[in-house]
Amino acid sequence: MRLEVKNIRKTFGETEVLHGINFTVESGRALGLLGRNGAGKTTTIRILMDVFHANSGEILLDGKRFVPSRHQIGYLPEERGLYPKRTVLDQMIYLACLRGMKSKEAKESALKWLKRLEVDEYAARKLETLSKGNQQKVQLAATLVCNPEIVILDEPFSGLDPVNSQILKDVVSELISENHLVIFSSHQMSYVEEFCDHIAVIDHGQVVMAGELKEIKKEYGKNRLMLAAENYALDKLAEKTEREWGSYVGISGRKKEFLILELKDGVNRRAFMEQLVKSDVEVEKFGGYEPSLNDIFVSKVGEEEV
Repeated sequence: MRLEVKNIRKTFGETEVLHGINFTVESGRALGLLGRNGAGKTTTIRILMDVFHANSGEILLDGKRFVPSRHQIGYLPEERGLYPKRTVLDQMIYLACLRGMKSKEAKESALKWLKRLEVDEYAARKLETLSKGNQQKVQLAATLVCNPEIVILDEPFSGLDPVNSQILKDVVSELISENHLVIFSSHQMSYVEEFCDHIAVIDHGQVVMAGELKEIKKEYGKNRLMLAAENYALDKLAEKTEREWGSYVGISGRKKEFLILELKDGVNRRAFMEQLVKSDVEVEKFGGYEPSLNDIFVSKVGEEEV
């Protein structure tokens, strides 16, 4: 399947909150949908699910108009939406039946997913008696109980410890490998990097960056180097760089263990390496710099909390 979101605009009252959203996601490949709080991610997701109607634009599935009611969609919201005073199994069966499953089939699927997520021992307990992490796993089981073709995960790792996070990672990897269409939204960039081949960054209601993550990283890392020295602390190395090599490189940032340098226009890596070799610097780390997704995100939309 290929889902295309094309020039979606949405207005509340007289305020336009989405200004022409465009992105594409395909089966077997996860899309990371990113943005700061209030950027428009949730509104976009609700339009996808037909909770909100767009003022203009279109959503296509395999080239035809996408009608959400004709497809099984599994949505894990950031805010939990289950019933705290109902037992886990009963409400999972209820939700599956609402999505068109027969009672027997719904029970079998619910038990399968509760077992897969290692919360089947709580099937007869009320949701409110479970820990936050186990409630999150039940929420994911409820998302997947109808065997959805399209899976939308909004902050799925919220409240999970490392062991439970690994269980969820395995499930997400399975969904992708089984050719489900997955849209993944999280403020934890390491998870997005782990699962997503493509990203779309929304800022103030418009997509400001979209494409293959590998290529975006390559472009952002172009002409950037990392440098650390055994005989210079970073502050001293930065001073030396600015004083002696300012015509070759500029300092564009620093990490805990190394400086991030950017080659000046017309300077290639070999020319700078020759200067390093001539100096008294005992190189500990040197090479091309690949920015993290968090670095790219901050450079694109600013340093406000995502």
